[in-house]
Amino acid sequence: MTIHLSDLPAVNAGLNATSAILLLCGYVAIRSKKITVHRAFMTTAFACSTLFLISYLVYHFNVGSIPFGGQGWIRPLYFLMLITHIILAAALLPLVLVTLTRALRGRFEAHRRIARWTFPIWMYVSVTGVLIYVALYHVYGPAPTDPERPETGLTARIATLEYPLVRAPDRTLPAGQNPRH
Repeated sequence: MTIHLSDLPAVNAGLNATSAILLLCGYVAIRSKKITVHRAFMTTAFACSTLFLISYLVYHFNVGSIPFGGQGWIRPLYFLMLITHIILAAALLPLVLVTLTRALRGRFEAHRRIARWTFPIWMYVSVTGVLIYVALYHVYGPAPTDPERPETGLTARIATLEYPLVRAPDRTLPAGQNPRH
């Protein structure tokens, strides 16, 4: 299996969606007083969000920002969602770390107080992350960087980045031989 940079937006959306589902399951578990199940869901959601952040940073470090191609009434709505997503995502990292630390240290009352803020923000950021991905890559598509030269747009930039990030070992070569040498 090979993962290319161009695959990362879909991977990121999948990680965001998975985090949202895990968060919801963790919430249901704690409301049902299933503390061990809650802990498992929430730590897995944290792991998914951590993988998302790494993948997101790798992608945007290599590709840069992606211009939104939508026009009309959707444009201000998209940017409102994007701006709130970015602001809340920036606030989310310290909130999650404090919430998780309090739980791991057994400070459950303090954990509960901050989790009341962390959970809805984390859920909003996870869900809007998926919505932004769908709007940007599937519904409206990215805008070309220069309308007179579409080869400068996102598709052209990603096409030049089609090198694998992760490559499964080639089982047909004897051990120690690298097909790239």
